[in-house]
Amino acid sequence: MTRFASLAALLLALLAFGCQPPAPLPPPPPPVPQGPPPTPRIALVLGGGAARGFAHIGVIRALEQEKIPVDLVVGTSVGSLIGAIYAADRNSFELEWTAFQLEKEDLFDFGVLNAVTGMGFAKGDKLEAWVQKHIKTQDIEKLKLPFAAVATDLNWGYKVVLDRGSVAKAVRASSAIPGVFQPVAHQGKILVDGGVVDNIPISVARAKGADLVIAVDISANLGNPNITNLLGVSLQATNIMFALNVERSKKDADVLIAPQGIGDVGTLDFTQKKRCMVAGMQAGQQAVPAIRKAIHAWTAARMAAAAPAPAPTR
Repeated sequence: MTRFASLAALLLALLAFGCQPPAPLPPPPPPVPQGPPPTPRIALVLGGGAARGFAHIGVIRALEQEKIPVDLVVGTSVGSLIGAIYAADRNSFELEWTAFQLEKEDLFDFGVLNAVTGMGFAKGDKLEAWVQKHIKTQDIEKLKLPFAAVATDLNWGYKVVLDRGSVAKAVRASSAIPGVFQPVAHQGKILVDGGVVDNIPISVARAKGADLVIAVDISANLGNPNITNLLGVSLQATNIMFALNVERSKKDADVLIAPQGIGDVGTLDFTQKKRCMVAGMQAGQQAVPAIRKAIHAWTAARMAAAAPAPAPTR
């Protein structure tokens, strides 16, 4: 009996071992993301600076050559003019061709009587007419790139974002340098140059959904010992206002481009177009590594956030 009992116990043990559940399988690997990696929505913010605005053309040319995409353009003052021309065609060569036809006489309908009877030396009619002639798309909503111009509400000091309606009227309002151009009645407001409150409107680009902001600062050198008339006073006061708010806002750009060697170009000096454009192109090319780094960092962060959490260890 003892022998049979031992065999029975062994048989029961073998049966019990065979009935145990199998070891759990390891968790499956996380799914591999399908399709191309995410890309950021990139805004180009073009600051004010009158004749120095030709530097914006060089920056845009450099970005285009390096295949840096631009998904949104926001501009103040001359930045709105250059930005609107670019948003209409998305072509830096067309932009250069159009902008280089521009002369001071095409924009400034100066007259002492204007300053006496109105609120500025120039009415701004010629600027608006030039934009209507050279930008065939009349409505902001129909431009090839999303676009916004920034102006200032003269009565209340508010920043006004012009992102619908007439392209020409928006550019005129955004470029109405106080004391130089007469204020513009538009959309129920009295508007002057956007640079009074925000000369590089990075916050506007963010509000419009930009993931990365490339901002271009073309501020003037503030030292000017040669102010001799009322127009010079107006222009210098404007330069000071612009420079002060640029200092406050430029830190919010992901990449700030500041073309060098053009700060001495006068507000109304249209003889330095080529010099400004070359400086802009050089600055744009120098900024490309920083732009690519910002794009890579944004993409890596989004992919990491989208990856599934690792399975808990046992």
